[in-house]
Amino acid sequence: MPIYPLKGVRVVDLTSAMAGPFATMLLADLGADVVKVEPPEGDHARDWGPPFYAEKYSAYFASINRGKRSIVINLKEEKGREVLYRLVKSSRVFIESFRPGVAEKLGIDYRTISKINPDIIYCSISGFGQYGPYRDLPGYDLIALAMSGLMDLTGEPDRPPVKFAVPITDIVTGMYCVIAILSHLYAGVGGYIDMALLDSAISLLTHQAGYYFASGKDPQRMGSAHPTIVPYQAFKARDGYFILAVGNDHLWKMFCEAIGRRDLAEDERFKTNYDRVKNRDLLIPLLEEIFSKEDVAYWVERLRKAGVPVAPVYKVSQVVQDPHVKARGMVVETEHREIGKILTLANPIKATAIDVGNYTPPPKLGEHTEEVLKELGYTEGEIAELKKRGAVA
Repeated sequence: MPIYPLKGVRVVDLTSAMAGPFATMLLADLGADVVKVEPPEGDHARDWGPPFYAEKYSAYFASINRGKRSIVINLKEEKGREVLYRLVKSSRVFIESFRPGVAEKLGIDYRTISKINPDIIYCSISGFGQYGPYRDLPGYDLIALAMSGLMDLTGEPDRPPVKFAVPITDIVTGMYCVIAILSHLYAGVGGYIDMALLDSAISLLTHQAGYYFASGKDPQRMGSAHPTIVPYQAFKARDGYFILAVGNDHLWKMFCEAIGRRDLAEDERFKTNYDRVKNRDLLIPLLEEIFSKEDVAYWVERLRKAGVPVAPVYKVSQVVQDPHVKARGMVVETEHREIGKILTLANPIKATAIDVGNYTPPPKLGEHTEEVLKELGYTEGEIAELKKRGAVA
C-alpha cells in the first residue's frame, strides 16, 4: 500500500517568493507537515499579481504553496520568537530565505535553533550564499540568471539576452534544497545547508561550461537551436511553430524520407551531424522554406508517423487541455472552503511504492495559527493573550 515517505516530518518554513516555497511544497507533496511561518503582512508573493483568487491570495502564491499550513508570527516580538522556538522543538526541518545576517539579528539563526533542537536540519537560501565577496548583496532569480551566464546564452544571436519564461534558478535551487534535506533525513543527521541561487544557476551550465573548458571560447546565443546537433530547433510552419529534434544520423535519414527529400540524406554537405553543424547556415533556410508550405498539424502528424521526434510549440492553455497531460494527471483541483476551486500543477513523480501528492489548497494568511498553537499546547486564553500582544495573528 502506498505511503507518504515524509509523513510525521514537520517542516518550519520561513521562506518567501519562489525558491523556498517551491522546495517546501515538494516536501509537502511527499507528506511533510509544512508550517509556513509568515509575518503579519504575509509572504510578499501573496501580493504578486494580478490575477488574484482573493485578497492576499495571488495566483503566483497559490501555484507554489499548496499542502501547507499558515501561521502568523511576529518575530520582532519576544513572545513571537518564543512561539517559534516551541514549534522548532517538534520539528525536523527549518528552512529560511532571509538575506545573510538577518536570521541572526532575529535570533533564529542555525546556532540558536540547533541549541533548541540539536537534530534540526537547517537550510538557508540566499542569492549568493553565506560566504564570499557577494554575500551581502540582494539576490533574485534574475540576478542569478544574469551572473551565471545563462542569460547571455538565451535568446537570438542578433537580439539582446533574455530571461527564462519561468524563474528557473529559483526552481532548481528549490529542488537542490529538497535533495539536500532528503539526504540528511536518509543519513539520520541534523546539520546546516547553505544554498545560493547563483551556485544553482551555474550548475545548469553543464555542456555549455564544458564547451568553454574544452575550447577556451565563450558559447554563443543560438535561439532555440543546439550548438552541436542539427536540425534541433523550432521552425515556423504556415500557422505557427513546432520543434524538430533530429538527434542522430539515423533519424536524419528517416526525417528526409518523411518530408520527401531523400536527396538531402545523401548530400555530402548534410550527410552526418558533423556536416550539418558545419553547414547549418545552408541547411536551416532550406528547411524553413519547406516547412512554411504546410500547417503545424500537418508536419507533426507526418513526422510522428515516421518516428521523428517532433512537437508543436504550445501555449499554456493548450498544455493543460492536451489529452496526454490530462491522462498523466498533471493538473490538480483543490477546494478551499472560503475561496473555492483552486487549480495547481501536480507533482510529476509517478511511483508505485510511495504516495506523492498530498494536495490541500494553499492556505490563507494565518489560516492555521490557532490550530498549530493548540497542537503546541497553548490554551485558548494564552492564544488570545498572544494575539493581543501582537505576537501572533
